[in-house]
Amino acid sequence: MNWVLIKDKSWQSLERNFEWVADMSGVRQDPRHHAEGDVAVHTQMVLDALQNSVEFEALSESAKEILWTAALLHDVEKRSTTVLEFDGSITSKGHAKKGEYTTRQILYELGAPVQMREQIAALVRHHGLPLWVMEKRDPQKAVIESSLRGGSTQLALLAKADVLGRTCNDQQDLLERIDFFEALCREQQCWFTPRYFETGLARFDYFRKDDSSVDYIPFDDYKNDVIMLSGLPGMGKDFFITRNYPGMTVISLDEIRRKNKIKPDDAAGNGWVIQQAKEHARILLRRSEPFIFNATNITKQMRSIWIDLFTTYKARVKLLYMEVPYQQWLQQNRDRDHPVPEKVIQRMLQKLEVPLSYEAQTVEWIF
Repeated sequence: MNWVLIKDKSWQSLERNFEWVADMSGVRQDPRHHAEGDVAVHTQMVLDALQNSVEFEALSESAKEILWTAALLHDVEKRSTTVLEFDGSITSKGHAKKGEYTTRQILYELGAPVQMREQIAALVRHHGLPLWVMEKRDPQKAVIESSLRGGSTQLALLAKADVLGRTCNDQQDLLERIDFFEALCREQQCWFTPRYFETGLARFDYFRKDDSSVDYIPFDDYKNDVIMLSGLPGMGKDFFITRNYPGMTVISLDEIRRKNKIKPDDAAGNGWVIQQAKEHARILLRRSEPFIFNATNITKQMRSIWIDLFTTYKARVKLLYMEVPYQQWLQQNRDRDHPVPEKVIQRMLQKLEVPLSYEAQTVEWIF
């Protein structure tokens, strides 16, 4: 049976069951772009526009649920980002980015399948891209990235519903922008399917370098392998290593902390821990020895720092993201020899960025 957010999709049911839906009521929008009213009114109009579209009706039940849920959540964080500017305008800068994190947390707690959850989160994050793609520094790379995450056709359907679900004077212009987005996606061969790359290294190289060609296939001259783990505390990374890689050298930030009696919230101490890990890694990299790097690595920025280090020494990185269901995760953390306070791991969950397919030469999700 396909996962659904909720069976009763009436607005009254949504407000009654989800606090974050109720929060949409009263969140103001700039009348120049949203003369229809607040976020609650707009979201209902978007859902209606989506469900009444011919394209939506042609989708599978699973695909419908993904798009419907993304439409429901696309403006979920206007509640926390909306401000009245000095000139009288109303803005909500950053609501899509913050909405991605909120969507991930909500759907993880509700038990949505990982792939489904991440596609919805990506649609929320990029829902404005079809309207503003030409304002991106690299429009080509932006549409290719969106195709690898939420899907280009799905994103265009969401954007179209977002435009039709509002009252504004430039509606026709916005719809034409979506048509241009489609044309750009077709040109980049990522409209119906994600953009194809010959190898994982080609995909990694394209997104890592500003001046790389999407069709370039780099020569694989990497010397050794680094297995890099990613996952919240309590996901079972240590057990996974013991079971699958017995005897392999492991660099573990937690182990360095424990050996040196450094607390996780000691900022200065953690800086020293990272330096120790980097030096150990450099020694192994110079020898071209394979090893495992075990840390939470829950943000793209943090992962990129380590991946840049490893690849500088010509190491091939295999990035493994680990996840278990929400309640199991909480219990596993409690059962650890060194459990992390639940308030801390909940804050970490709010910052989680699940690794994307192009962050390393190989990226796998283990769940």
